[in-house]
Amino acid sequence: MIPRPETRSSKLGTSNLRPETQNLKPETRNLKLILPQVVTIAEKAGEAVMEVYGQDDFATVYKSDDSPLTRADIASHEIILRHLCALTPDLPVLSEESESLPYAERQSWRALWLVDPLDGTKEFIKRNGEFTINIALIEDNRPVLGVVHAPALDVTYFAAYGVGAFKKAAENQVRRIAVTHYRHMPLKIVTSRSHRGDRLERFLEKIGPFEHIRMGSSLKLCLVAEGAAHLYPRLGATMEWDTAAAQCVVEMAGGFVTDLCGKALMYNKRDLHNPHFMVSCPSHQWQNFLEPLNPQS
Repeated sequence: MIPRPETRSSKLGTSNLRPETQNLKPETRNLKLILPQVVTIAEKAGEAVMEVYGQDDFATVYKSDDSPLTRADIASHEIILRHLCALTPDLPVLSEESESLPYAERQSWRALWLVDPLDGTKEFIKRNGEFTINIALIEDNRPVLGVVHAPALDVTYFAAYGVGAFKKAAENQVRRIAVTHYRHMPLKIVTSRSHRGDRLERFLEKIGPFEHIRMGSSLKLCLVAEGAAHLYPRLGATMEWDTAAAQCVVEMAGGFVTDLCGKALMYNKRDLHNPHFMVSCPSHQWQNFLEPLNPQS
């Protein structure tokens, strides 16, 4: 059985990250300064994940909800936790692999880090490369900074409020990204490789002809952010750490991540489950095809 890590530790050492942001209050934190440091943290976690990826035995166990947990999840969690606590010791960290914290404790947090150390563990186990490390900074229930790192693909998406959205690919080539408006070009829809459902199938039938892209993890949101897809409908269960980092990337690229009533997803809620949601470019009216269905939050 893989041991569960502590949520935080008073014995955390310092990292080699630049110290300028330590002890800053959230309202004065420089997102442009923090962003490249969080990218470095995600990449460090990615190195640990890839070490496990190259082994024959992932030491996979299953959590109470039947979702898989591997040695890579834990290694990534511990690295991210250590470096975030060194970078911003005043901020709490809420990770998928942390011990659960009651809302009575969390509700006073104006700012926090929201982390999925290994999003797409099923894709990791299948060895298809479509898994990510997600790190988001949440302020006033909204993601203001997000990093999505796909170590097997050597791709990183990152964004921050007032800074923009970017993609770093092989050989450290960085470019600004933006959503693609849907007009008369073929509609491109991305859906989950591992999660389907009758409700999604009915929605896709009503929407008409489209190019179908299947992808794992939060990379689906990032495809919309970089203009490779116009729409990602998610009519199934997800958690806040699955979407927060990529939502920031999408929004800073000019897109939307909303519930079925058109409201932006919010974070650090009492219930950490997300409502069903849509990730879209500004010019596609997906609501027209959802009307016959019964939206649920």
